[in-house]
Formats: sequence, structure tokens, C-alpha cells
Amino acid sequence: MSSSGHLVFFQSLFELKEPPLFFDVMVHLGTLLAVVVYLRRDILDIIQGIRTRLAGEKGNGEGIRLFLLIVLGTVPTGIIGLVFKDWFESLFSQPLTVGIMLLVTGSFLWLTRRAKKNGKKIMKMKAIDSILIGIAQGVAIIPGISRSGATISMGIFCGVDRELSGKFSFLLSIPAILGATFLESRKIASGQDVWPVLIGALVAFGVGYFSLKILMRIIRIGKMANFSYYCWVIGLLMIIISI
Repeated sequence: MSSSGHLVFFQSLFELKEPPLFFDVMVHLGTLLAVVVYLRRDILDIIQGIRTRLAGEKGNGEGIRLFLLIVLGTVPTGIIGLVFKDWFESLFSQPLTVGIMLLVTGSFLWLTRRAKKNGKKIMKMKAIDSILIGIAQGVAIIPGISRSGATISMGIFCGVDRELSGKFSFLLSIPAILGATFLESRKIASGQDVWPVLIGALVAFGVGYFSLKILMRIIRIGKMANFSYYCWVIGLLMIIISI
């Protein structure tokens, strides 16, 4: 869990340089496409809900409610990201802090084992649930804090159904990734080799899609806490390397 934490870990362990910005942006877009393809039915429900509401018709209340909750959850993420962007980026050069954050990630994943089996469905989900999940996503910009782990766990802590927590987490990531990609793309220099970037994006799409399928299955059966052991091990290794 936490791609940014793993990036800092391996850069620190093998003394690697950061990848070119264009490559990093395209890999994120590949992952984003995987999310869109996997959750295409939910996205189509949202589109249908918006279209129905604009036409002044009734029906598909779940789709429009899901859309409004995503918009609401995106607001705190955007505010946190814009206000603390420079500080968050400075943490990528601090492996010790990243190691500690991985321990934190493992801890809240461990706590999900106490969650109820059946939680709130979309029509019972409240505005405060969305806001808290959005705050969790904003805080997860810190390297070492897993974005999916933080948002899914927060949803579960709010009493939201496990599967809905997973789907909402990844739907909420779409505007966040698009926004971050737009901000970073303005820094990209021209004249870069395209083929390695396209291959990286394609690999990110394939790995992201199948990883998402596996992760959603794990969420449904309530086994997210198993990831905590891995986060603790990697976090401790990073702390030891940093000392």
C-alpha cells in the first residue's frame, strides 16, 4: 500500500533518481484509466443520474447522490492539496518520516478488522461521511500514507458498507488524479522520448486494473487488515535504513 511510500523506499534503498515528470504523469493516467474501466458501470450510473436530474425527471437517485457526494468529498482534498502541496513534496526527501507514516497506514488498516459486516448503502451515506473521506484523501498526499487505505478505512470507520467504501474511494480518486495531473503537466518539458512513457502507462493500466479487482475482492470479504503486516515491515525497514 502507498505507491509514494514505496517510491521513496526504493529510491532510498538503491539510491535511484526520481523518474522524469512526464513519465510519472503518464503512469498516473494509466492507473486512472484502469479505475475508469473497472468502475465503468458506476460511472455510467452517475452520468445517467445527472442526465435524469437535468431533464427534470425522477429516478436513478443513487447515481445523482453518488455524484454529489464525490463532489463534496473532492472539496477538502483540493483545499488540503493546494495549501500543503509544497510541504508534502518536501517529505519525499525524508525516508524516516515516510517509514513512520507507513506504520500509521498499517495501524488504521489493522483497525478495520472490527468493522461491521453490513454498513450504510449509498442512500444512507451522509455528507459528513464524504467530507471525512475527502479529508483522508487529502492527508494521504503525505508519502507513506496509502490513499486507498486511508479513504477506504475512513469509509468503514464511518459505518459505510465495505464494498461501497472501496468503490467510493476509487471514484473519489478520479478528480483528484486529474487535478494533480493537470498541475504537474504544466511543468513538463517538450522533446521527451514517447515510447518508454507509453509502455509505462500501458503497464500501469494493466497492473492497476487487475490489482483493483483483487483489492475489491479483499475488501468485500473484510480482509484489508492483512495489509497492515506488510506496511509495518516496510515501515520498520525504512526507519532502520534512515537511522
